[in-house]
Amino acid sequence: MRPRIMCLDYGDKRIGVAVSDPLGITAQAITVIRRDNETAVKPVLRSLAELISEYDVGEIILGYPRNMDGSEGFRCEKTREFKARLERRFNIPVILWDERLSTVGADRGLAHLTKKKRDAVIDQSAAVFILQGYLESKIPNYKGDV
Repeated sequence: MRPRIMCLDYGDKRIGVAVSDPLGITAQAITVIRRDNETAVKPVLRSLAELISEYDVGEIILGYPRNMDGSEGFRCEKTREFKARLERRFNIPVILWDERLSTVGADRGLAHLTKKKRDAVIDQSAAVFILQGYLESKIPNYKGDV
């Protein structure tokens, strides 16, 4: 089996984590890494190291928070800095992937939950949403040719 793909929905307080199935077809929610201090990256990297090893991750998709008009703001800069840290620490490819509307899509998928329960899982659900979009982009579009 090939290595799995991990997706991170990177935020100041929480990082949602999802991984692909072993075949690289579907995304599954794994966890949320809570950040007590947004500048403390070492505990986050330790948690990710455990998950990368446990799930045999060979590639990371990192949600890239472009503005709705496609421009890049302050969060993009922080995300690029985190990407560089991930690449240095784990020596595996890290791909920035447009995450616009991922939280909205994840929130809609969780509409049946109470707000408290939804808030507890929204970040990992957003990571699933982002990763599933990435995985689907890799499937050839047959346009009905089967």
